[in-house]
Amino acid sequence: MAIRERMSGNEAVAYGIRQVNPDVMPAFPITPSTEIPQMVSTYIANGEIDTEFIPVESEHSSMSAAIGAEAAGARSLTATSSAGLALMWEELLLAASNRMPLVLTLVNRTLSGPININCDHSDGMGARDTGWIQIYAENNQEAYDNFLQAYPIAEHSDVHLPVMVCQDGFITSHAVENIELLEDDVVKDFVGEYEPEEYLLNPGKPIAVGPYSVTAYAMEAKKNQELALERSKEVILQVAKEFEKISGRKYGLFEEYRTEDADYIMLIMGSAAGTAKQAVDDLRLQGKKVGVIKLRVFRPFPAQELAQALKNCKAAAIMDRCESYNGNGGPLGSEVTAGLYRSKVMIETVNYIYGLAGRDFTVNEVYDVFSQLEDLVENGKEAEQYQYIGLRKTGGAQ
Repeated sequence: MAIRERMSGNEAVAYGIRQVNPDVMPAFPITPSTEIPQMVSTYIANGEIDTEFIPVESEHSSMSAAIGAEAAGARSLTATSSAGLALMWEELLLAASNRMPLVLTLVNRTLSGPININCDHSDGMGARDTGWIQIYAENNQEAYDNFLQAYPIAEHSDVHLPVMVCQDGFITSHAVENIELLEDDVVKDFVGEYEPEEYLLNPGKPIAVGPYSVTAYAMEAKKNQELALERSKEVILQVAKEFEKISGRKYGLFEEYRTEDADYIMLIMGSAAGTAKQAVDDLRLQGKKVGVIKLRVFRPFPAQELAQALKNCKAAAIMDRCESYNGNGGPLGSEVTAGLYRSKVMIETVNYIYGLAGRDFTVNEVYDVFSQLEDLVENGKEAEQYQYIGLRKTGGAQ
């Protein structure tokens, strides 16, 4: 039976960690993810779990220790945000290339500079090419649910890749919402025990982890890693189906909200999807055919699936909570349009940058985006293809 509670996103993830009871958790505090290791260490101190908690001197060390523990055969995880993830950069690549199925709970926070502790997706997007699976949450419930699904995905024999479970800093991590928790025994049965086939501390079967790879083998290793990421798409969907059986909650690579007959669709990721859905409900009452696609899985990127979901609309707004500094748009803007082109889906698109460093994103701004899309299609009014939402007008950007 589901347990009804009120929890912040950080509390929900920490509760999920308690239920899974991983073997090892190295961690170093950084806002706004600090509460997660703090709460887990409290569970350990109270004797509720027997996870080995390792306080380390930096985030680089926390990921190093997690990789070491995972290589030794222990189920491991850590948590971080922002500059902490950036400091892990070298180790993120090693975790993925060494095929370590560990989990990182990332509480999204803007990367400096200027220094800022509020939410955007620049940290997760900065690590998008490190070989990790990335799953994003809209709300606290999804942060909890995504964490519970992370190990069955990561540890699947077709995958063996690390998973980054992402939620928006402060917006979900610290805000309290109603949530449905699963019972401990249900979670334990769903996640199961970790039984690695190969690991360092396996007596009589020595292996090397992370050895030097000569030119004749390195390229093949990278291709195998890429193939595992491709295969993870199907595993993510399989795990979601199994999770639906125990929770009643359905997940996919993305969620389609009122898109069946939509002329205009907003593609968005994270907590702002709730704002977009509210605006869609309001505009539907006015007879506007609008909808939202909320991207849940950013890596592996579901390019073909998104193209199919968008092919019947007239125009799409592609929303990035991150600046790529390429002069052409954000990460989603680049990848969605490339996917559309390769699938020969030729619809109008506009890429918007919003919510950087915690800037508010409002229902009225969603109205404006849909209005601009309609103006573009119905009246032929040109729209700037790469534009900021909510930028203060101070006499010109410098």
